[in-house]
Amino acid sequence: MKLYYKAGACSLSPHIVALEAGLDIAIEAVDLKTKVTETGANFLEANPKGSVPALALDDGTVLTEGAVIAQYLADLAPASGLIPAAGSLGRYKVLEWLNFIATDLHKGFSPLFNPATPDDYKTVAKQNLDRRFAYLEAVLADGRSYLTGETFTVADAYAYVVLTWAGKVGVDLAAYPKLSAFFTRVGQRPKVQAALKAEGLLAA
Repeated sequence: MKLYYKAGACSLSPHIVALEAGLDIAIEAVDLKTKVTETGANFLEANPKGSVPALALDDGTVLTEGAVIAQYLADLAPASGLIPAAGSLGRYKVLEWLNFIATDLHKGFSPLFNPATPDDYKTVAKQNLDRRFAYLEAVLADGRSYLTGETFTVADAYAYVVLTWAGKVGVDLAAYPKLSAFFTRVGQRPKVQAALKAEGLLAA
C-alpha cells in the first residue's frame, strides 16, 4: 500500500493510523499546487480529486477521503483497537466523532487558510471554532484520556492532526486545558512521533 500525503495536512491522520496499526505502508509526498508527486508522477492519475490523502492498494484500487482511509486501515488490524467492530455501538460512536471532526473542526479551519477570506469572516470562523473547542473541553472534563474513553482510536488521530493547525492560524488552545492536555497526550504517542518525523515535521 502507498499513502499519498502532504506534510502536516489531514493525510497525517491515516499515516498515524497505519503506524499505530503496525501496517507496512509506503508514503509519497504530493505538491498540491503542481499535482506532481515526489517521484515525478502525475498525482491526478491516482486521484482525480487532486487532494490528499489517497491510498493506493496493492491491487491498484485507490481510496480517498481521510476518514474512510483511516477506517479501512484500522479494520486491517482489528487487534489494534483503533476502531470497534462493525455493527457495534462503539463503532458508531467513533464514526460520530469522525463526522464531527470532518465537518465541524476540519472545515472550520478552512477559511483561516484561505488568503482570500475577509478578515471579518476569519473572526467569525475563529468564534465558531471556539464553540467547538468548548464542546471538546466539556467532553474531556470527565477525565477520559481519549474522545471515546481510554482507548486511542482513529478519531483521536484525526482530532490531533486538525488541532496541530491551531497555532498556524493564530488560534490559541490555552483557554482549554483539557483539550490542550489531550493534544499533548496524543502527540507524545511513539507512533505519532514516528509519523511526524517521517513527514519532516519533527527532528529525527
